[in-house]
Formats: sequence, C-alpha cells, structure tokens
Amino acid sequence: MTENTPVGVPKPSKPPEPSGVDLARVALRAAKDAARARGDAAQQKKQARRGGGLRSGARADGRDPMALGSAINRLITERGWEAPAAVGGVMGRWPQIVGEDVAKHCEPERYDEDECVLTVRCDSTAWATNLRLLAPTLVARLNEDLGHGRVKLIKVQGPGGPARRYGPLRAPGSTGPGDTYG
Repeated sequence: MTENTPVGVPKPSKPPEPSGVDLARVALRAAKDAARARGDAAQQKKQARRGGGLRSGARADGRDPMALGSAINRLITERGWEAPAAVGGVMGRWPQIVGEDVAKHCEPERYDEDECVLTVRCDSTAWATNLRLLAPTLVARLNEDLGHGRVKLIKVQGPGGPARRYGPLRAPGSTGPGDTYG
C-alpha cells in the first residue's frame, strides 16, 4: 500500500458523481448563473455610461421582492435539496400514495439519502408483514413520483415493544421475554 491508511480501516468513499438528470440540472443551473452574471454586468455598464449607479426603474431587476414560493423554490434549487424536499413531500402525502387503510397502520419514519432507504413503522406485526409484501410495488410507485432510483428499499419495522427490565437473571443486551416482539 502506498497510502498512510491503517490496515483494516476502510478508505472514505467519494460522493457519487452526478449523472443523468442530476447532471443536466447542475449544467442548467451553471448556465443560468453565467447568463445572469453577464446580464448584470452589461446592465451595470449601460447604467455607468448614462452617468448613474444602480437605480430603481420600471422594469424588474434582481433587487425586486420575490414571492415566498418562488424564493423557496430558488433556495431548494441553489442548495441542491430537490431530493430531500421531494421525499419530505412523499411523507406528507403518504395516505394518497399507499391508500387510507395502509396509512392508518403504517407511517414513514425516516429516509436515508445515502442508502436510498425509506424506513416505515407499522402498528402490528400483521401490517408489517403485509407491507413487506407490498414493498416492491410501493418502491416502483415512489420512484415514479420521485424519479428513478430515489428509493431502492423500504425497510419495514414492526411495533416497538416496551422495555422489560425486571428479573434477577438477564442476558446482556436482552430486553427480556419481549426479544421476539415485533
């Protein structure tokens, strides 16, 4: 080995390079920013020739107030938060995506953006089993809504049982007779 990393310690992985639609979004954003900068520079030159600095005028410019929705959309685009915002929208529309019956008994808990895993908690083991059977269909439906590959796996968890800490003899790490609950 030529590097100074200890044996057995994994090398930190580089974030994946953008590809496909993500690469097109990045290129479009860069082109828009460059065009905006050229336009601003030309506007300032024109105003300097006329003998004035930046003045308010009848036409819209970069100093005008924005509507809240467009300001938020601009912020999401500039920061690259499209995927987390889309997944957050899915969590808000969960009943429409999975149906009212499933939504009563199963709710999304978190989304791991690195692993593309959506974790869902069910209120009974029967519903957890049912959702595990529906998981491939839900992954396909979510990817239609969010874009291909945003959700690769749905991790289904059953109900969390109460911690049972009583009794003199207990194995380390055990929660007692509730180990198999859920």
